[in-house]
Amino acid sequence: MSLFGAIEAGGTKFVCAVGTSPDDLRAEMRIPTTTPAETIAQVIDFFRQQISQLGPLTAIGIGAFGPVDIHTDSPTFGWFLDTPKLGWQQIELAGVLTRELSTPIGFDTDVNAAALGEYHWGNGQGFETFLYLTVGTGIGGGAVVNGQLVHGLLHPEMGHIRIPHDLSADPFPGACPFHQDCLEGLASGLAIEKRWQQKAASLPIDHPAWALEAHYLAVGLVNFMLMFSPERIILGGGVMEQMQLFPLIRLQVRQQMSAYLKVPRIMNDIDAYIVPPKLGGKAGIVGAFVLAQQAAKVSS
Repeated sequence: MSLFGAIEAGGTKFVCAVGTSPDDLRAEMRIPTTTPAETIAQVIDFFRQQISQLGPLTAIGIGAFGPVDIHTDSPTFGWFLDTPKLGWQQIELAGVLTRELSTPIGFDTDVNAAALGEYHWGNGQGFETFLYLTVGTGIGGGAVVNGQLVHGLLHPEMGHIRIPHDLSADPFPGACPFHQDCLEGLASGLAIEKRWQQKAASLPIDHPAWALEAHYLAVGLVNFMLMFSPERIILGGGVMEQMQLFPLIRLQVRQQMSAYLKVPRIMNDIDAYIVPPKLGGKAGIVGAFVLAQQAAKVSS
C-alpha cells in the first residue's frame, strides 16, 4: 500500500503525519510555527525519521495558511505570498520539501485541505457543493462545487470579504493588518482576543462576545450562501469549538436571509445544514492525504 505524508501548515503550529486516511495514521507530530527556517527544518527532520522507519513516501500533501501560490505552472508554486503571518511573507515551502525529500508535493490552502477531508470522510460526504469555513486565529474558507475545489486567479479568501460594521455598536476597529475590519478582522479568534482582552476559550458562554460573533459570521455565511448555493455549510476551527455559537448562528442566518430562499433545508432543517466538521480537528491533516494522493497520480 502506498504511504503518504501530510502537513497542515497553520499559523500557530504545523501538524505533520504519515498514513493514508483517518483510520490509518502511522505517525503524527505537532511543530510550533516559529521562524520559517526553524519550522521547515523540523518538518524535514520528522519526515526523514519516518521514511527511515516506515519506508518511502509516495507523495506529501500540504494544506497551508494563505494566501499561497497553488498553481503548479507558476515559478512560485508552493510559496507563501503576502500572508498576515509575520515573517512568512514570500517564503518557499513545497519546493524545499521536494528537494530535501525527493517526493512529489500536493499543495493547497489549509481550508481547502479540510474541505477535501470532509468531502471524503466527513460531513461533506454525499454533497457535491458545500462550504467549509474555519474560524480560528484567522478565518478562511474552501468551497467544493460540483465535486471540485474552487480555484481561479488564486484561491478563495473568504475571511477577507467586507461586511457591514456598525461602529456605534462595535467600536473595535478590526484586527486584520490588510483590511482592518473585514470578516477575519472582526470575527477571528485574534479579533475576539483583541476586542475583549481575553482568549475566546476563556469567555463565559453568556458573554456578549458570542452574540456579536454569531452576527458577523452569519453575515458572512449569508453572502456565501447567495454566491455558492452550498448544500451544506461546515464550520470548523478553534472558535467554533464553542458549541453555543451554532444555534446563535443558525438563528441569525434565518433572520438575515429574511423571507428569501425559502428552501426546506434552510427553513426546516437548518440544524443539519450548518454543522461542525465530523472529523473535528483532523479534517485538515487527513485532507492533506488527499492532496498527496492527487499529486502522486499527476507524477505517475
